[in-house]
Amino acid sequence: MATPLGFEARAAAMARIPEWHAVAGRDAIARTFVFADFSHAFGFMVRAALAAEKMDHHPEWTNIYKTVDVVLTSHDAGGVTDRDVRLAEAMDRLVGG
Repeated sequence: MATPLGFEARAAAMARIPEWHAVAGRDAIARTFVFADFSHAFGFMVRAALAAEKMDHHPEWTNIYKTVDVVLTSHDAGGVTDRDVRLAEAMDRLVGG
């Protein structure tokens, strides 16, 4: 089972994913992705879902028109783990950032 990242490991991980931020009141990270339109947003979600499924780690997310809000945390570990960071990095690669 994964364990939550310690302070130093989390700081190093967050430096690799600068578009992501800590979620107030939770041990989670989040990012908002904004696309040109709904089709691009939904396409991102499909590609991200395939990456998440391969990792067996699934995001909390919402989609409103061209905006996708993503929250990542490892519920079974009680906080942010390396799995969350790897999924965040994969999502960043999907949008080229």
